[in-house]
Amino acid sequence: MRLRLDLAYDGTDFHGWAAQKDPQLRTVQGVIEVALSLILRTNAQLTVAGRTDAGVHASGQTAHVDIPAASLEQRSIDGDPRRLVRRLGRFLPEDIAIRDITVAPEGFDARFAALRRHYTYRVTTHPSGALPTRARDTATWSRRIDLEAVQEAAHMLVGLNDFVAFCKPREHATTIRDLQVFTWEDISTPEEPELYMARVSADAFCWSMVRSLVGVCLRIGQGSADLGLITRLLEAEKRSSEIPVAPAKGLTLSGVDYPAVEDLATRVATTKARRG
Repeated sequence: MRLRLDLAYDGTDFHGWAAQKDPQLRTVQGVIEVALSLILRTNAQLTVAGRTDAGVHASGQTAHVDIPAASLEQRSIDGDPRRLVRRLGRFLPEDIAIRDITVAPEGFDARFAALRRHYTYRVTTHPSGALPTRARDTATWSRRIDLEAVQEAAHMLVGLNDFVAFCKPREHATTIRDLQVFTWEDISTPEEPELYMARVSADAFCWSMVRSLVGVCLRIGQGSADLGLITRLLEAEKRSSEIPVAPAKGLTLSGVDYPAVEDLATRVATTKARRG
């Protein structure tokens, strides 16, 4: 049977989502799989919607795991996957929270069935840096920015484009993406002055893409490049050294959208055909 997990984590002390060959490297996937395997007494292997990099957080991550149905028939779980949430809460560290576990509908795949992923990016340009209580999820940019220029740069990037200039290369992986939303707003408060948030949504993102999108907008916003840079980057044929990659700590995967149950199988087939 397949279970869907909805989860959140503070990525500060993790070497990213994906389990590593070196068991000494702490990863979100590795920690959860150890706990699941121990509780369910089976080899649990997770598939995730978005493989976040080291230091990146998630408030709305989705994963799935395939297990024997008998694994849920323990006295403490009694076939109810939501009881597994409480059991996991006793095993997992404070920087990971499993928000919900349900039996996945037929055709569900956390990665390939996803319609779009949503990210937010928090950054301050104030000389004092981030508020200490938000220092783990708020990046600091060393120069003040023109928000209007940042917003205009983001607007130019929206649409179906080849984002090869913004992506770290991966063999046989396409870099064509449908960037559906990219907005910036000033969310300053008296306690957090000069604080900005970007919202970014796309069908999928390639490696390092979101932080590169944020970085190029901030570069334009601080006045060290003009909007012509966006045009050149969208016409580029390889990764560009003109793009500063924004710090990981400001980035959070905030949600993943899926189609209606009856459309899951079609979405999975379409995505696999496009990306493999």
